Amino acid sequence: MNKNTVIAMVLSGLVIAAAMFVQYKFFPPAPVQQQPAAASASTTEQQAEVPQNTFVAETAPADFGVLETPDETVIGEQIITVKTDIAEITFTNRGGDIISYKLLEHNNSKGDSYVEMVKNLTDRNRAFSIALGSAQAPALNQFFNVKEETVNGKRIVGFFKTISIKNQDGSVSSFTLAKRYTFLPDDYMFELAVTVSGDADMKGLNFDNVGYTLRTMPQIGPDWDAKADRYEYRHFFSYINGKKKDTALKSNQTKLITDSVPWAGISGKYFSLIVIPSVPAQQILYSAAQPNADTVQDGQLFFSRPVITGNTVTDVYRVYLGPCSENILSAYNVASKNNYNYDNLRIDTVAVSSGIWRPLEILLKWLLQFFYKLIPNWGVSIILVTILIKVIFFPLTKKSSESTQQMQKMQPKIQELQAKYKGKPQKLNEEMAKLYKEAGYNPLSGCLPLLIQLPILFAMYRLFNNYFEFRGAMFIPHWIPDLSVGDSVLQFPSPIPFLGWTELRILPIVYVISQMVFGKITQTPTSDQQQNGTMKIMMYGMPLFFFFMFYNVMSSTSCFIIFRSSNHNQRIVIIGRFPINQSLTCIGRFSTYCTYCIQFINSV
Repeated sequence: MNKNTVIAMVLSGLVIAAAMFVQYKFFPPAPVQQQPAAASASTTEQQAEVPQNTFVAETAPADFGVLETPDETVIGEQIITVKTDIAEITFTNRGGDIISYKLLEHNNSKGDSYVEMVKNLTDRNRAFSIALGSAQAPALNQFFNVKEETVNGKRIVGFFKTISIKNQDGSVSSFTLAKRYTFLPDDYMFELAVTVSGDADMKGLNFDNVGYTLRTMPQIGPDWDAKADRYEYRHFFSYINGKKKDTALKSNQTKLITDSVPWAGISGKYFSLIVIPSVPAQQILYSAAQPNADTVQDGQLFFSRPVITGNTVTDVYRVYLGPCSENILSAYNVASKNNYNYDNLRIDTVAVSSGIWRPLEILLKWLLQFFYKLIPNWGVSIILVTILIKVIFFPLTKKSSESTQQMQKMQPKIQELQAKYKGKPQKLNEEMAKLYKEAGYNPLSGCLPLLIQLPILFAMYRLFNNYFEFRGAMFIPHWIPDLSVGDSVLQFPSPIPFLGWTELRILPIVYVISQMVFGKITQTPTSDQQQNGTMKIMMYGMPLFFFFMFYNVMSSTSCFIIFRSSNHNQRIVIIGRFPINQSLTCIGRFSTYCTYCIQFINSV
């Protein structure tokens, strides 16, 4: 392997590291706090007024509102199923919790079942369970009474039970704990009302300086595989001071939020859970416990309600459980467009990237949607947007190519200067500067046009990775039925050793062939055999390298790469002819390699 090739590889590594540094610099991980020790300061006054309680026993069931007491006391588990136009929800009367929430308008990645949004990891950690006390307290696991009803098209399911508690002075009081779920026919948002109704002797609820804690499900769907679905993720977010703040936790980490939070939730790549309390939450715990990281990306929220004073209170939580789609979520910004009269709720920010790339992503979304309206095929929209970008940047690309050709014509003189001033780098640089000045050549003219395009590439790759509209979107029947996953024409009987590939994909092959053919056509052999060898390595080696890297990327990304990268090999071949030990030439190489580095970051 010659020196030029080695240096080129080293430069590639440096560029990759630089690109990762940019990602870390502008998107740093949020600090992590461990388990909470106490309630927020805002509840201190309430805590002082209410003595500590102890959960001691359950008593006979009691009435709750319009929900009538059944004729018989519940002595066993009951499973209740409610079906709306968009969801099928299954409950257990153990705690009145949800054990299944299927989205009827969305299939899983294999297309053989509906997306399951609730994955309860254990029988004691269920969706929307309640614990008397903090996040560390065990969830209630007792049998609740059940009542179903339909009012004005709304499906209502209520769970209620009378519970006894011991006060600090030794006296015993009781209260009815009720959970009331209300579902609308065609809305991904539902309502959960939690009511505590105590007897005259009840002085309030204070367990570990908390009234109660409502938890979300341990895992929002759908199921995923660590290898096949490596782009899946879980991000925690809260809306604080008019801005959405994202947090990514590592396995088994937690973070305590004690700000005033109008809404908070968890988002995956395509689906989100958002909880909107009627009163801003004051204490939320993010939890990322992962008992099985190969099948579960655990993400759970714990909403700790402040100490309850008095003997009666009703808390209302509205829960969005559905697609992370800006088009759907934006309806909650206009009161006339949603069923809850929300105005400027801003939960649509969950579906929009934050940071410096956001304006570009918004623009790219608008372009994609514009072309989709003309030709209702997202694959065609991707190709048209890619072509449009190439047309817009054609003057810059042309200028860069002209600069490269000018540099190529200067190579004989550059080689003469290198031979003449070998071992004299300072003198060589002076003579090179004179040569550039005489030729009217600006070394930066070859790299700046390419660097200007990099933000577009970053934004495009970030957008493609989580754009909901691509999920399940067909491009070409029987070949590319879903733009959110890799194309597939054949299922291997067993995974390919070492690679783990399970399907034959055509798009990566098309990419490699197109790049090699284009490079062969544009190749201009020189008299320098060493340079010719370097050119062949770049022309054939780089496409193969990225073939393995791109093999499992989404079809949408593959289409973009193929149409965007038509002239990349030409640039690599031309640049490969130049002396790499020239600092200015290295800058030009940096701009070329950056494109591939972006692709690398989004494929690992």
